[in-house]
Amino acid sequence: MHLMKFPSGRDECAAWHVPASTDALAGPYGRPCVVMAHGLGGTRDCGLLPYAEGFAAAGLDVVVFDYRGFADSTGSPRQLVSYRRQRRDYHSAIAAARRMSHVDSERIVLWGTSFSGGHVVAVAARDNRVAAAISMTPAMDCAVALAQMARSMSSREMMGAITNGLRDALRGAAGRAPHHVPLVGARGSGAMMSAAGAEEAMLALVGPDWRNAVCARSVFGMPFNRPIRFAQRLSCPLLVQVGTKDKMAPPEGGRRAAAKAGPQAELREYPVDHLDIYDGPRRDEMLADQIDFALRVVGPMSLATKTDAV
Repeated sequence: MHLMKFPSGRDECAAWHVPASTDALAGPYGRPCVVMAHGLGGTRDCGLLPYAEGFAAAGLDVVVFDYRGFADSTGSPRQLVSYRRQRRDYHSAIAAARRMSHVDSERIVLWGTSFSGGHVVAVAARDNRVAAAISMTPAMDCAVALAQMARSMSSREMMGAITNGLRDALRGAAGRAPHHVPLVGARGSGAMMSAAGAEEAMLALVGPDWRNAVCARSVFGMPFNRPIRFAQRLSCPLLVQVGTKDKMAPPEGGRRAAAKAGPQAELREYPVDHLDIYDGPRRDEMLADQIDFALRVVGPMSLATKTDAV
């Protein structure tokens, strides 16, 4: 595993490059490469490395990056969750992967989970050179997810979220330091995620670069993050993995996105909640399905088809 950085806008994103441990998938233009990032407020040291290592063992290079404003990446305000900015970071990461030696620029696979599970659909729809996308427990329609969340919140909690958001937005407009709220916490803490068990599950997987903080204004952009609208514009294969017990990213969003993407989409369902997928047998099962999918779309058979077309 090697540290790397790449430009995104006026800033730099920090990343790990996990090179393939075998040349089994190498072709005349190099090896396929997976580009991955975390979900809402997560960093690359929060349970992503086992997925990256699994792909590398199967013969794919992997770039695991952090968004601007998080961990070792530059950019301000710090800890701002902006779906527009994060999607631009994905495009920058793809460009960086395509510049790498031994990487086949036409065999890039996007990988996302939760919030980024939606990003990969929107990004792949805009970059028709992307070979495939993997979307795990995705947030495909945040407007629906927020409406569901609001129904479980008290009026006091709703008012608190709005007040915190406005306070942070005003601080940003004045050029002052952000007002942060916890990403995960107990009910009444003001955290963006306060579902039962979420705090314990998240704290069990985080690494040293993670902070339990996000800009409170982030909540105002959530209703506009609807990557499901891009699903029918995809020109590449898509694997959607939903958790039937998922209380944070409703599985119906993933099902609808797969249906909109048409016959090139594969939908798989697992009896898991949102944060059950970073350790244990369920992670291994989901990773095995992801590797199987990747080998079918960017593996030896796809390479033979590409060569024949040339």
